[in-house]
Amino acid sequence: MLVYRSGMNVSTQHLRFVTNALRTQRKQSGTRWRVLSSGQQALMLLAHLKKGETYRDLAIGFKVGTSTAYRYLREGLEVLAGLAPPLEQAIQAAAKKAYVTLDGTLLRIDRVAMASKGDRIYYSGKHKTHGVNVQVIADPAGRLIWASPALPGARHDAGAAKEHGIPAALGAAGVNTFADTAYIGAAPTIRAPFRRLRHDRSSHLFTRRELSTGQKAVNTSISQMRAPGERANADLKSWRLLHKIRSSPAHATRLVNAVQVVILNS
Repeated sequence: MLVYRSGMNVSTQHLRFVTNALRTQRKQSGTRWRVLSSGQQALMLLAHLKKGETYRDLAIGFKVGTSTAYRYLREGLEVLAGLAPPLEQAIQAAAKKAYVTLDGTLLRIDRVAMASKGDRIYYSGKHKTHGVNVQVIADPAGRLIWASPALPGARHDAGAAKEHGIPAALGAAGVNTFADTAYIGAAPTIRAPFRRLRHDRSSHLFTRRELSTGQKAVNTSISQMRAPGERANADLKSWRLLHKIRSSPAHATRLVNAVQVVILNS
């Protein structure tokens, strides 16, 4: 087996934060001795999240057994996920901003439970792939404020946001929010573009309409306000473990929470 030096685009501030979180957990649990120090465990965890390194490869690099690497990584993920802010805390942060953006993103997963057709709830017809739906709130500069727990990818963005209570919370706090057409009517404070397609209730068909000059100007303005929010989605997906989640979808929320905690504390 070959071993080589490598690097990753993660700051020392990330490493210090994760190290302190793990050190605190060890003190609370009364751990006396470990093969790896808190700093080494934090580095292993960041390599797993940022680069998607496997348990086996990390075990070889850090000179521990594969089962030990697995336990260290699972422990680290639990510690970070436990620090994820609740929606209420995110709304408090959002209320201090001039406005926020709300958008849904799909994190791809491996197909699961194909024999029993259990994978259907994870199949997104929009993206033509299996995944989990995550709702993302970002500030005007595109910085992540909050990422929601993961729901099956077949869920519509508006339905997923409603299940998490996001529109109601934003509306109650009076937070000006810009979103795409999926969120039309979700809350009084959520502003979405005008649709070109209108649903005809009598024929149950969608008819195309021409937008006025004013409506087009509003759509352009909303698009410009929403654009920075895509940076938060890109930042979340820049952590390679979320490029395609290969573990059980039931663990997706833990991975998302762990990554967002590191991002929020960078």
